[in-house]
Amino acid sequence: MSESEQQRLDGVSVGILLAPEGSEEVEFVEPRDALTDAGADVEVLGPETGEVQTVNNDLEESDTYEVERDIAEASPDDYDALVVPGGTVGADKLRADEETVQFLSEHVEAGKPVGVICHGPWTLVEADLAEGRTLTSYSSLETDVENAGGEWVDEEVVVDDGVITSRNPDDLDAFCETLVEEFADAAA
Repeated sequence: MSESEQQRLDGVSVGILLAPEGSEEVEFVEPRDALTDAGADVEVLGPETGEVQTVNNDLEESDTYEVERDIAEASPDDYDALVVPGGTVGADKLRADEETVQFLSEHVEAGKPVGVICHGPWTLVEADLAEGRTLTSYSSLETDVENAGGEWVDEEVVVDDGVITSRNPDDLDAFCETLVEEFADAAA
């Protein structure tokens, strides 16, 4: 990657959501690193601040990471883009948090891009953001997306009106590349 490509997100502010527990580590770390490497200012948001436990393969405890800002104290105006990692437990905790769902809804309704992977699209369903959109996710969410009025497809990455979705950790290279492209286009 050339230096100009590395810095294409200079001045772009990105919030990454982490649940109090159960977010999939690789789906948090790889997008965070790709966006930071591209020059974005990345801040970790969550329903509560402090150290949170991530997981590998949904069941194995992994490293802990610091949530820097409570979502209740943040505004969608503070971020140009958002990322929602998966993890079955983490995504379920995020979709059950009313302030997180409201924040996500306001962000997308303001026309700002969001990247969501694996089980993360549960948050889109909960925020009434699936209707009329084509999305992908972990395969077990197909019925949830369709019941919420979305079209579910089995593709590596899907971009629909500023919402970028991917299926699982195997798609991370394409997901991260698309995040950088879409976030740069939105900030231009």
